[in-house]
Amino acid sequence: MAEKFVIASNNQHKVNEFRRILSKLDIEVITAKEAGVDFSDVEETGKTFAENAEIKALYAFGKSSLPCIADDSGLCVDALNGRPGIYSARYGGENSTDDEKIDLLLSELSDVSQDKRSAHFICSICCVIDKDTILKIEGRCDGFIGKEKRGDNGFGYDPVFFVNSDKSFAELSDTEKDKYSHRGDALRKFYDLLKERKDKNHVNQ
Repeated sequence: MAEKFVIASNNQHKVNEFRRILSKLDIEVITAKEAGVDFSDVEETGKTFAENAEIKALYAFGKSSLPCIADDSGLCVDALNGRPGIYSARYGGENSTDDEKIDLLLSELSDVSQDKRSAHFICSICCVIDKDTILKIEGRCDGFIGKEKRGDNGFGYDPVFFVNSDKSFAELSDTEKDKYSHRGDALRKFYDLLKERKDKNHVNQ
């Protein structure tokens, strides 16, 4: 029987990325909503991605008593001194759309030449297995910000983030994106940690 893990998010894009990678470990990923966890009261008061991921994971674990995974991720642009950073999801306002966030980003970079548009994505994952076991992992993807939106796949800042000069994240297939992305990097490390844990548990049984 598959082990259930709660993803401390109702973002279906994120949930799908987790499911693609963790399904190999016979782990059933369910959303916070499916677990009956309401995130409306959670305040992301951390000063880093890792701190915010831990806040969300501990909250979800406290509400569900199931193993919980949370990630906090964002885009850091060198020419903007690391902005939007931990505020990536709220860039331009709490209710701003992905397109509005991207338009704001492009406007702030309008006078920045292509060779100075370097950026990176960070993904911090925190997994609370039980009250004594907390796993923390971080993934990173380096690239640059293009001058216009390209592609219809993905979400967030994907249409303007490039890992090479040919395709934006939004032009990559899911498999290609998993190979390059910050979340794919973090999830592969997370997969290895969980596999090691499962293998040890199997040996000790």
